[in-house]
Amino acid sequence: MSQTLRSRTYEFLEPQGSDDQLAVWFDRFMIFLIVSNVIAITLESVQKIHDTYQSFFNGFELISIIFFSAEYIARVWSAPETPNRSYKAPLTGRLKYIFSPLALVDLAAILPFFLTFFFVIDLRFMRVFRLLRLFKLTRYSPALATVGAVLMEQRRQLGAALVIMLTLLVFSSSVAYLLEKDAQPEHFASIPQSMWWAMATLTTVGFGDVTPITALGKVFGAFLMVMGVGMYALPAGILATGFAREFKKREFTVTWKMVASVPAFANLDAVTIAEISGALKPSLIPAHYTIVKRGEVAEAMYFIAEGEVEVDLHPIPIHLVQGDFFGEMALIFKRPRLATVTATTDCHLLMLEREDFDDLMDDHPDLRTHIEETANKRLHEIELLGNLT
Repeated sequence: MSQTLRSRTYEFLEPQGSDDQLAVWFDRFMIFLIVSNVIAITLESVQKIHDTYQSFFNGFELISIIFFSAEYIARVWSAPETPNRSYKAPLTGRLKYIFSPLALVDLAAILPFFLTFFFVIDLRFMRVFRLLRLFKLTRYSPALATVGAVLMEQRRQLGAALVIMLTLLVFSSSVAYLLEKDAQPEHFASIPQSMWWAMATLTTVGFGDVTPITALGKVFGAFLMVMGVGMYALPAGILATGFAREFKKREFTVTWKMVASVPAFANLDAVTIAEISGALKPSLIPAHYTIVKRGEVAEAMYFIAEGEVEVDLHPIPIHLVQGDFFGEMALIFKRPRLATVTATTDCHLLMLEREDFDDLMDDHPDLRTHIEETANKRLHEIELLGNLT
């Protein structure tokens, strides 16, 4: 009984892909509560607003702490149900979970409140730490989760870039100190003091409060500006590459699942599905959108991963659902489209272009046989209905 309740608790707190609407609404409520807390903390920093609505802010803080604390306790209790094997042990698993990054963020969101019961702390100082609740959004926001995944994946490259930039900062500060210390001892009295100018120059911010006045200092400053444009663009390039890889990885995962759900590919092995996933292009089609038109030149066929479409045949239209495919006849028989196909609901389609279609049919005879049999059967039905064009 306890095991079942713990499992349900975990599924309730992690509703991704779940059909439990209550869990989905709780997920949205927590996002709303986190954002509301950040807004409240920001408004509290205005002394006039804080003095006027202090009782409201205190009540809202208490309600938020109750929800955040209950969520934290529930997550720690249900930690053994997570897919991570290191959390499976009842005691040591929960201890490991407590020190995981997301659990530490959850703890940081409630810890400042409870510390006031044990220590004499300036509450105005503690308000700043309550802003850590903003980081709880990483648990609920896929976008922020993607940012975290990219930073984790690219940490070595970013670390290398950071070392290069720090080396350049120390070097440029040292040169600036040697060139300007006699002319401007108040600004370039030491290498650490010179770092302010070097940082402002390398980042191309250029505050202008400190500038070189010697001829060599100005030449070196100009050189440093050019270097800064390239060097400080390095992390941006690393992150851009990381985001591209992460999105491609997620797109491949989604495409894999969609391909595996199509009955025509049900008996294929993992390697073949991976190959097909690279050839198929996922497409989201809105309801009532005309996907193909009768008489047009065929450039692709389509597999329905989700949704329904209507094939406009007279006198009785044909409805195709998830797992069906269409558009194959025009490719096999090399002729214009025989019918108009319209989406009756929002659809996820997998498009296979003509060139990839030919390659796939040549490489997988069983799949070719299945699709050709279906195409011949449909062509026979169209001929019987008198719709052959």
